[in-house]
Formats: sequence, C-alpha cells, structure tokens
Amino acid sequence: MFRFLRKHRWILIIAMAVTAISFVTFMGSGPSRNGGGGATGDFGSIYGHKITQRDYVNAQNEFKLFYFFQNLQWPANIPEKDLQEQIYLRLMLTQKAESLGVHVSDNEAATAAAAALHSLDRNGQRVTFEDFKKVLKQEGLTEEDFMRFARNDLVIQQLIQTLGLTGQLVTPQEAAEIYGRDYQEVAAQAVFFSASNYLSQITVTPGIAAQFYTNYMAEYRLPDRVQVSYVEFNVSNYLSAAEQRIGKTNLDDQVDATFRRYGMDAVPGAKTDDEAKTKIRAELLRQGAAAEARKLANDFATEVFDKTPLRPENLAAVAKEKGLTVRTTAPFGSQYGPEEFLAPAAFVKAAFALTHDDLFAGPIAGNTSFYVIALAQQLPAEIPSLDSIRERVTADYKNLEAAALARRDGTNFFYTLTMQLSMGKTFASACAAAGFHPETLSPFSLATKELPELAERVNFQQVKQAAFSTPPGHAGNFEETDNGGFIVFVDKKLPLDRTAMNAKLPQFTEQLRRERANEVFQSWIQTEANREFRNIPAFQKQAAAGVK
Repeated sequence: MFRFLRKHRWILIIAMAVTAISFVTFMGSGPSRNGGGGATGDFGSIYGHKITQRDYVNAQNEFKLFYFFQNLQWPANIPEKDLQEQIYLRLMLTQKAESLGVHVSDNEAATAAAAALHSLDRNGQRVTFEDFKKVLKQEGLTEEDFMRFARNDLVIQQLIQTLGLTGQLVTPQEAAEIYGRDYQEVAAQAVFFSASNYLSQITVTPGIAAQFYTNYMAEYRLPDRVQVSYVEFNVSNYLSAAEQRIGKTNLDDQVDATFRRYGMDAVPGAKTDDEAKTKIRAELLRQGAAAEARKLANDFATEVFDKTPLRPENLAAVAKEKGLTVRTTAPFGSQYGPEEFLAPAAFVKAAFALTHDDLFAGPIAGNTSFYVIALAQQLPAEIPSLDSIRERVTADYKNLEAAALARRDGTNFFYTLTMQLSMGKTFASACAAAGFHPETLSPFSLATKELPELAERVNFQQVKQAAFSTPPGHAGNFEETDNGGFIVFVDKKLPLDRTAMNAKLPQFTEQLRRERANEVFQSWIQTEANREFRNIPAFQKQAAAGVK
C-alpha cells in the first residue's frame, strides 16, 4: 500500500530546498489542481482524531506549498493515490506533534514564512508578500494557507529532530569502529575468466544459428515503437545567462543565506564549509538556468502548437526560424526509451501518447534539459526475420557459449587452486601453472568507489563482497558474472591510516549521526503510517483492490 513512502523518501524530509528561479517563471504558471474544496466523504481518523473535510483540504494545501518550495512548480503530475499519501502523512505528523506538545511561537512561524519568501528573491529584488498572494490566488490558496504551512512545516521539522534523537547517540568509539570497518584497505589479487577469451573457440554454423534463433525467438521480439523528432533546451547552455541575471552580489547573498539556514545539511556529503557553499552556488545557478531553459522551451512549444495547418514539419519549421537544432530518434520502445540519450520517463510517456491528431508535446522536463517533441512515425510490434538479424543472433550465441566455457574453467580451477594453496604454493604460481594470468588489484576498502583496472569487466561491489568475506591468506570461491567469473585472493589487511582517520572522524561522525537519525525517523514513520492508515477509507479501498 505504501510503496510511495519507500520510493520517494525525499518527500518526507520536511525542509525547503534551495531555490533561485525567477519569480516571473512561476508567476505565470496556471493552476494544476484545485485546492481540494470539492473533496467529500469519510476521511477516516488518525490517532483517534476524526479527519474532517477541512483538515484534509488544509493538509492538501500545505503539501502543495511544500512541493512548490521544493520544486518551484505545483504538484501537477503526482498520481492521485500518491498525493493522498502525502496529505495523510502531513496530517499524521501534525497530529503527533500536537500530542507530544511540539509547538512554535508566532515569531518563529513568521520568521519561517519570511525565509520562504526570501528564497524566491532574484537580482536583489525582494518578492513581497503582496506579490506572492497573487501566486497563491492563482492556485486557489490563501494567505492563511501559507502561514499555516510555514508554522506546521517548522513544527514537523522539530518533530523529526525529536524523533531522530536516539539515532544521533553515536559514541566516538562506535564511530571510530565503523570508520575502521569502512576504510581499512586490503591488498588482493584476482584472476578473471572472461567470455572474450573463449570466443575463438566457438563455431557457429547456419543450422546452429537457426536453432538458437528459434529457441530464443521471444527475446528478439520488437515491441510497439515510436520515433520522434525533438528540440532540446539543455540547462547547461543557459548557466552564463543565469549568472548575469542573478548578479554576483545577489548570488553570494543567497548562498550565504542558504548556508546560514541549513548549514552542512544543505549539501549532504560536503566535507567543508567552502565545498558546501560551492555546491549551493552551483545549484542556484543550475536552477536559474533551468528557469531560462523552461521559459524558452515553453515559448518555442507555443509557436509550434499554434502553427497551422497542423503538420509534423511544423517543429522543424519553427526551429529553423529560431536557429535551433532538430534531431530525430531511432525507433524506441516504452521500456527503455531512446538509445541516443537517457530520456526522462515523461519523455517516453509523452512520445507514446502522440497521435496523428495530437502531434506535439512539451516542454518535457528532464534532469538536465527540456524537450519539445513531434511524432515522426509509429511502428507495431514484430519479430524480425533471422536474415535481418543474423549477425546479432550469431554474436549472442557465441557470447553465451563463451561465457559458459569461462565459468567451466573458473569452477574447475577453483578446486585445483584450493589443493595447490594447501600444498604451500602461492596464488600467482598456481595461476601460472594452470595457464591463467593473475592481476594485482590496487588496495581498496569498503568505502572505495571504484577500481579503474576493473573497467567494466566485473561489478566492483561483487569484488568487494568477495574480498571482505574472505580471510587474509585465502582465496574466495569462484564468483559467476554475466560474462564469466573471477576468483579473489586476499593477501592481507593493510594498516589503517590513523592520521587520515583523526582528520576525517569528526565529519564522519556527524554524517553517521545524521544518517542514523534519518533511519530512525524513516522506520518510525513507516510503522506509524502502516498502522494509522488502516483507518483511512481511501487506503482500505486500495488494499482491497490490491493496489501496491
């Protein structure tokens, strides 16, 4: 029932994100959902308190404001059941805060509201409350909604801090032990059994290829596909414009204000104040550039949509007028999206919603770009003939058989290696005697992110798991991979760098405490929601219908 709680944990961290998008950007955005005044029915109860229609609408409006200050747009695309979960989460958190006597003063609430407005300032121009009330009115919200949101959001933040206190009880000794576990390195060797080394041993006749194709025909089925033309507005192209528009002095002020408010929590993983401020600055510029990209994409899309007669060529025509580049994807299915770039899910969804009567879509927001797209062609599902994909079928067969040979040799060598080591031979000599080439790996710890020498031959996490579950002086089991496998031999554990540990331990301890506090809160909220939401008719219906 509560998949959204696990998948979107960010939404539960009740703290306003860094924002720097132009006020005019969201001033013009129309309402995406009504304020919920039409909601009726039985809203259930939480902690024995019956939820009224007014309670529900108030919480919905608060969540809309919370989402707005996180994303500088209203929550238009959240599925209804996920929206309901967030509304009831706010109701649950405010009810719990009330029962625990967590309150904030009028002055504290007013300060929080002022800080929220201040986060919208740009180019040294303050956003006044009178201006912001116009934005609220467009979305069907009121001054009362905003002030209640500011108060309750601060209450919820204090509740989170209170509930997470037990997670912060990390002693220096415990932190040192965990640091030692994560950062102590091992010296190790490995021997890899890769399919690429066995490809020359595989022979593929026409009959073998035909049989393989028949056996795996379903794997070659092409799903329904679509091909689209698109114009991309990449945020990185507008960073300089954003920096000029915001202004250096105002940008520095926003960076300082954000850091004063959130400290190191504003940038998880930052090790110093300067690093945190640098990342905050980059995020402010990115958001400013995103606002510019969105505006230009929206203006472009409006011209394309308004051009008559309605034809797919309109996208290219308007793009040519504006000096923009039009690209066309190869046909793609709904599961993986375009092969040319990593498209957001909304891009793929919009592409498959296009029809000959509805040729265009956009702007579609991605992580780094906005897209305006036009339908090029639609292709039905099919299974290509063997002749059209013979080269691919042949390669697939050879890779599959070569990987099987690699695993056979790896498994057999493991037993030989075990005997050779028991007789006093070294790992290197045992490998050489069997005709295999051992590799010395760079020292690594559990905290190491990557080993360059592994490249893409094997998953580093799998190597770490094998190494740290093997005692020094021993070889691990043969570990299978998609293209063969490997065996790790752990030579020894290396001494811990105490100087580095002493320098990093304070920051490591603080980060560990924050993580523990968040884990405690997430565990608490999951347990509470699973219990209290049983009294909510909407979730009862979902459970009865088998909605996950």
